[in-house]
Amino acid sequence: MLVGVAQYVGRETDPTAAPDPLTMVADVATRAAYDSGVGNSLFAHVDTYFQIPLAYWTPANGAALAAERLGIDRRARVQNTGGGGEMGVLAANHLAAEITAGRTEVAVMTGGQIWKTFERAKAAGVELDWPTGGDPTGADERFAPVAKPMVSAIEERHQLTRPIQAYPLFENALRAAQGLSLAEHAQRLGQMMTEFTAVAAANPYAWFPTERSAEELATPTAENRMIGFPYTKYLNSVLNTDQAGAYVMTSVGKARELGIPEDRWVYWWGGHNAAEKAWYASTRPNFAECPSMKDSSVGALDQAGVGVDDIALFDFYSCFPIAVRMACAMLGIDELDPRPFTVTGGLPYAGGPGSAYNMNSIAAMVEQLREDDRSIGMVTGNGYFLTKHAAAVISARPKQGGWDRPQGPPPSAAMETAPANPEESAIGRGRIEAYTVMHDRDGQPASGYICGRLDGNGTEGQRFLANTPEDPDLLRDLLASEAVGRTGHVHQDPTTGKGIFTPA
Repeated sequence: MLVGVAQYVGRETDPTAAPDPLTMVADVATRAAYDSGVGNSLFAHVDTYFQIPLAYWTPANGAALAAERLGIDRRARVQNTGGGGEMGVLAANHLAAEITAGRTEVAVMTGGQIWKTFERAKAAGVELDWPTGGDPTGADERFAPVAKPMVSAIEERHQLTRPIQAYPLFENALRAAQGLSLAEHAQRLGQMMTEFTAVAAANPYAWFPTERSAEELATPTAENRMIGFPYTKYLNSVLNTDQAGAYVMTSVGKARELGIPEDRWVYWWGGHNAAEKAWYASTRPNFAECPSMKDSSVGALDQAGVGVDDIALFDFYSCFPIAVRMACAMLGIDELDPRPFTVTGGLPYAGGPGSAYNMNSIAAMVEQLREDDRSIGMVTGNGYFLTKHAAAVISARPKQGGWDRPQGPPPSAAMETAPANPEESAIGRGRIEAYTVMHDRDGQPASGYICGRLDGNGTEGQRFLANTPEDPDLLRDLLASEAVGRTGHVHQDPTTGKGIFTPA
């Protein structure tokens, strides 16, 4: 169970006055220990310490440095983690299983980001004196290492490598599958995400604590330029923040031994992790579905022994609106359900500190459940491009029954999961399945990305990945009306090796 949590947001504009990464994570871990009611003496009992690596901080072993600073026993399991926005929930699920099996008694997890301070220092020409070192022994051994790269070779060739390019593909595909017009869809995005801004506005740890209207979020302006259609700037995750979070997990027996008050206890009821069989974004058999998200979320509910209607509070990972909308679709929830979909304000408004957003979402959920000890909450995480997922169900009241997950086929059993690998040299007629138009810093259309299926010449159904010609009028035409289902022609650029799709 979770017995201590803490969050941090840094608002120091002078990079030389901001805390260094080691100080930040050690401080938030210490405050989590005090939140449990035990304080610094808790670290003498820690047998597992995990730390999500911070971008731009490159010590030999950051986790070992922090463990030493905190006074954690050298015999404890001390590891850096892999990357991905699911990491905080993934670790909580793992630690809960370890505690249940009796292999762990007291665990501390930390993570954060100090990207904004790094950027400010770079802009000012200031060299930051951040701690280095850490026992390199075991530094290469990580909890949940990444097994595959984020993007494939053909995606690299087409420059489909960034979240701002990939997530809109799924968003446009889901919109078309739902039969929404472009105007209806923009209104839907604004309606859903304005609720997130309201939560962020009341969150003292939010990076942008500003409430915005649905129209303000969804309407392109000079301040809110279009980035990757259909997402304006205000609908994109903000990563360059100074934020951190920590949680402490223990067994019930150890919590009693340490004298942790029961009003601090929030029980882990169930969790599940899953990853797409079609690992790369361009290989998804259906861009309007996410089988592994369904498996992780429904799997967590099944292990917890509850249904989605029993959940009072959600925090759906929200790097882009599609992550929330896809979660709703996979769980069968109305996107305008009155229950909150975030307890922080989400990554575009509360902030998304690299792979560590779940450190804040778990902490915020624990605090809310302590206030309403009859409620049940669900927290989810999402890594890469809707690729890796984790979900956990927690509550301040004890779970009845055991933790055995129901046996049987996965919830995604009826869904297509096999990769649809793009043809390396696709040529011929094709039909668009998913697309986006990227815009420049002036908000003007600059480039197009197309995923589709070939049609004809014996290639029926073969996936292709392509860019569009560098034609602003063509790009504006793609923005004017629904392009999913539109036909055109694919050819190969002999110079770049890229597929080029020209709409008919």
